[in-house]
Amino acid sequence: MSTIGILGSGRVASALANKLATAGHEVTLGTRNPAALNWTGAPVTIADYESAARTAQIVINATPGDGALERLGALAAALDGKLLIDVSNPHSPSGSEPSLAERLQSALPGTRVVKTLNTMFFTVMTDPHSLRIPPTAFLSGNDDSAKAVVTALLADLGWPADWIEDLGDITTARGPEALMLLVPSLIRNRGFVPFALTVAA
Repeated sequence: MSTIGILGSGRVASALANKLATAGHEVTLGTRNPAALNWTGAPVTIADYESAARTAQIVINATPGDGALERLGALAAALDGKLLIDVSNPHSPSGSEPSLAERLQSALPGTRVVKTLNTMFFTVMTDPHSLRIPPTAFLSGNDDSAKAVVTALLADLGWPADWIEDLGDITTARGPEALMLLVPSLIRNRGFVPFALTVAA
């Protein structure tokens, strides 16, 4: 099992922390104000961002996408040599300009960045079998060994290997991030309900 630092304390971070801790991982939840967090889930350690990143083998960025580059850039020393899983989304992705994941990789050259789980409602991240149709979890990253570690973690979250699509290097994260342009329309049409994108073949 791994030591995992999850940056964030919202719905995404909480769901991931609870599921990964239940699966037996040692999880630290990093938040701006640890004393103010009322945690009622599986046993985890509560700490600030820097401590959560520094003490973990694997770090998950579940903070809001628009401030992630500045937030994680300030943690460059703590993240050096680590595997960073980015599940966040920028507010206005374009699909043509460098993705948030690419910018994180450029800002953190000593960190192996993998993008995944950003194309779905947060409950599907930790319970993919809850949907009637199998969803797809996309992977983007420059390091194949890092993506293998992420694939194993996805299995702990309930993702079968054949529901995971490795798109290639970190530049391929532009596609999954741009797909989030669909979300406001989906929510308007269907309401705030679990959804995910899938590849039908």
